[in-house]
Amino acid sequence: MRSAGRRHYTSRFPLYLSNMEADLSKQAKAIRIESHGGPEVLKLTTVDVAEPGTGEVMIRQKAAGLNFIDIYFRTGLYPHALPHGLGFEAAGDVVAVGEGVTHVKVGDRVAYGQSPIGAYADLRNVPAAKVVKLPDAVSYEDAAAVMLKGLTVQYLFRQCYRLQEGETVLFHAAAGGVGLIACQWAKALGVKLIGTASSAEKCAIAKEHGAWEMIDYSRENVAERVKELTGGAKLPVVYDGVGKDTWMTSLDCLKPRGLMVSFGNASGPVEGVDLALLNNKGSLFVTRPKLADYVPTQQDMQAAADELFGLIVDGRIKVMIGQRFPLQEAAQAQEALAARKTTGATIFTIE
Repeated sequence: MRSAGRRHYTSRFPLYLSNMEADLSKQAKAIRIESHGGPEVLKLTTVDVAEPGTGEVMIRQKAAGLNFIDIYFRTGLYPHALPHGLGFEAAGDVVAVGEGVTHVKVGDRVAYGQSPIGAYADLRNVPAAKVVKLPDAVSYEDAAAVMLKGLTVQYLFRQCYRLQEGETVLFHAAAGGVGLIACQWAKALGVKLIGTASSAEKCAIAKEHGAWEMIDYSRENVAERVKELTGGAKLPVVYDGVGKDTWMTSLDCLKPRGLMVSFGNASGPVEGVDLALLNNKGSLFVTRPKLADYVPTQQDMQAAADELFGLIVDGRIKVMIGQRFPLQEAAQAQEALAARKTTGATIFTIE
């Protein structure tokens, strides 16, 4: 009886440990803010993560991405109820699934690029509809670096204005995280991308990544240089993620009936748009798009991601991660991004 009792006790002991570990796994480290402001409002905290609800997956994250939109939410430019986390893209492993989830399972490698806010964390729940399967050939870090940025380029180049081989376009901030993907994607499509950057060094990096020509806006007039490069014809489309500082310059680079794609506010939002000005400059079109409207379903998102992943796997897009920070240095990472001291993508490494 004593021997049987020992066997019974030891058979239950691993189950006890397993349950204890499961409880511990619901504690997550996450960056949160309780007020809007500068980088100092970012705090590394411990939060509880509940079991995934219907239509959710729990992801043990390996890496998360940093984007300018994170700063907009930190400062309150894009309002959100406080307190809240930050970040929209990450990659990791599925560790639990909620009811109704069928396209991913526990153990799958996954990534996302437009989740609900809160990607700066080591463990979190995400709506399964926002999650795509990650090919084995694409690393967690590369996925975290390109999901939001790469899907942005996909909708800009393949949906918002479908680029055709032989066209010439302008892309501002071509040495940034989105820009370097855009340079490579344009080259893969046979498109001549004219990029802008703030220094000779950044111009060189963008050209190494496939830009046809670069304009150093710190010493060159962008609109005049575009006219020179196009023989006075100017451009059918301009992609502008900078915003206020480049708005007028971008309009001056467009040919009649050209399209101005204003997809970001790195220098501040564009305000006071004058419709008569669009008429005077050649019946120009303007759009202010966002990713969610171009990948409204999980199937749409997976299709866009598959196109992106395919270009990465075959080597036509090489992911450039210029900076890596641990989560606890989120403030320093955002400061570097805001000061335009970064090149390529910036990620948070998560152990």
